[in-house]
Amino acid sequence: MREVAFIKQNKEKWLGIEQVIEGKAKKNPDELSSLYINLINDLSFAQTYYPKSKTTLYLNNLSSRIFQKIYKTKRADKNWLFYFFKTEVPLLLHQYRRYLVYAFGFFILFTLIGFMSAYYDKDFVKIILGEEYVNKTIENILKGNAVGVYQQGSNWGSTISIIFNNIKVGATLFIYGIFGGLGTLFVLLQNCIMLGSFQYFFHEHGALADSAKGIWLHGVFEIFSMVIEAMAGLILGASILFPKTYSRFNSFKLGFKDAFKIFLSTVPFTILAGIIEGYVTRYALTMPGILNFILITGTFALIGFYYFIYPYIISKKIQLNHAVLPETGLRSVH
Repeated sequence: MREVAFIKQNKEKWLGIEQVIEGKAKKNPDELSSLYINLINDLSFAQTYYPKSKTTLYLNNLSSRIFQKIYKTKRADKNWLFYFFKTEVPLLLHQYRRYLVYAFGFFILFTLIGFMSAYYDKDFVKIILGEEYVNKTIENILKGNAVGVYQQGSNWGSTISIIFNNIKVGATLFIYGIFGGLGTLFVLLQNCIMLGSFQYFFHEHGALADSAKGIWLHGVFEIFSMVIEAMAGLILGASILFPKTYSRFNSFKLGFKDAFKIFLSTVPFTILAGIIEGYVTRYALTMPGILNFILITGTFALIGFYYFIYPYIISKKIQLNHAVLPETGLRSVH
């Protein structure tokens, strides 16, 4: 499409957005989000076909302004926390969905590296997990209690310790994205190698099924959150390496805000993982098998729906509810 035709087709919508930003027209949070999504689509199109055009600069500036408008409106909303999880985070997840694919790709690759390393080097697990831990776990397996390591300490004491440790790991995955995403990948590599070698260790000793009954009770929330936190770190790194039409500093600020919100969305799941690990996992081998199955599949369905399916649903819904803006001319770009 020629640039002139592109401007003519969308100028009414763009000026309508300016009127909303300037307070001359009122929109609720969902309508603001709809405007933002449509504007981002226009900006992406312009960046692809008219990268050095004034139109692209105009749309870049306009998208930044409406983003701030959405942020301020959200903060003023009495139900801002509900809006944050119901609308804002899912829209960000949809916007940055390719980074979720990247994070899962690296997660699978790194976990396989850990699994195969343990397969080819019988001492690898001891190097990664520690000889004392490995020997203690082998002892538990021989006693028919593969999840014995999760039965140490009190319920509440274990829960608090686990929650703080998991949040620390998640924050590290996010913050280390500041090193162009390489720091995030390094931390993810460490944790995935641990996971892969850990799983092979149980397989080697014929206790993979029993270990899965315990580990994945809390592991679905814990591991899935780790991948989302890695996604946030990659977004942060990309905002520094690929600023597009923004200055590098402004790109970093925007990337940090978006990535931090995505990281925050994992905190409830991390807390739930800690509670399950501290209070439920220790009883994994004594609880009814059907209950164990329901808990694992239920946690997987919940977190999978929120991060994979719901963002598409809410984005589609907002686009379908997009309001038609009044006809007017396009303000000149300076």
